[in-house]
Amino acid sequence: MSNLGSQALIAGAALSAAAALAHLACIVLGAPAYRVMGAGERIARAVEARKLQPALVTLTIAVMLFGWSAYALSGAGVIGALPLTKLALVLISGIYLGRALAFPLLKPMFAGNSDTFWWVSSALCGAMGALHAFGTLAQWHVL
Repeated sequence: MSNLGSQALIAGAALSAAAALAHLACIVLGAPAYRVMGAGERIARAVEARKLQPALVTLTIAVMLFGWSAYALSGAGVIGALPLTKLALVLISGIYLGRALAFPLLKPMFAGNSDTFWWVSSALCGAMGALHAFGTLAQWHVL
């Protein structure tokens, strides 16, 4: 479990879990947290109006990120094998890297999100995608 691939997956898992916790913090802390995280004024106002949709979307993202963290830990050998771990890690890596690279295309669809949100979240997604991809390839001796 101490090889470079497993270490990359463990780091990716930690970042995914931290991102999940940040999403949960938004739900708990409310509109100010959504604003700080750059989610946009429209979302923050929906939270202030006690709309359920922002919390449900945010919770869904958090659950997904915790799941991705579990798959990275499984791939690293920290926890038991999860179903389709290799395929899941390839897909997770691709989604993170795709999200990082596609932000210029996504940005117009979410006009309320700040430029800081797009640059920071895209950089984080790129780093997490690189860790997951490197770890996956190294664990299965592709590198």
